[in-house]
Amino acid sequence: MKVRRAATLVLAACAAAALLVAAPLAGARTEGKLTAFNLSFVGVYKHDVTFIGDAVGLGAAGREDGVDVHLGYRTNRIESLRWLGKPQVHAMVSINSENTSNFVAAGFDWRIELGQPGGFYLRPGLGLAYTDGETQLPPANAPNISDEERARRTYLYYHRIDFGSKVLFEPELALGYDINDSWSAELSYTHLSNGQIFHQGKNQGLDDAGVRLVYKF
Repeated sequence: MKVRRAATLVLAACAAAALLVAAPLAGARTEGKLTAFNLSFVGVYKHDVTFIGDAVGLGAAGREDGVDVHLGYRTNRIESLRWLGKPQVHAMVSINSENTSNFVAAGFDWRIELGQPGGFYLRPGLGLAYTDGETQLPPANAPNISDEERARRTYLYYHRIDFGSKVLFEPELALGYDINDSWSAELSYTHLSNGQIFHQGKNQGLDDAGVRLVYKF
């Protein structure tokens, strides 16, 4: 089972990387040159926080523990997507310290300056994610199951997020500051949920909150 989950996660990571490469090559050319990868980032997040969801009414599972490490890339702005606000493409992988709900994600984000360029900025984003976490957990109160199986299901109910589906939406928001020409720091929030679109039913979702360093190259 662990091997299957790892293989699935690797395949999903390859798909995200393919999206990352394809988006710039599909038309992001500036002055005759291909737009290249220009940002990499690493972040440390508290896994499955509840305070943000409680504050904005999104809800949160509050079932899983640990710390998530996010590793990712962003492209330059895609000039050809003016109708979409010239977004950047991001792709990332999130690894949980407790090996519960890892995920990969890819999507668009936008840098919005707060004042003069080179200072504070907002970075909203939206993408799709794939998780190796639990989906459609079996009910603990089902009839005709053993006490051992009932205990196992009860434990899962209280200690694992039930995402409903493996494919999820990935909205995010960051507040960043340019430390210098090469480095930025961001306070970051990432949310995963199926939005009752990829699955009808359970939609407990995941909230990650943390900090990340961004390197420009």
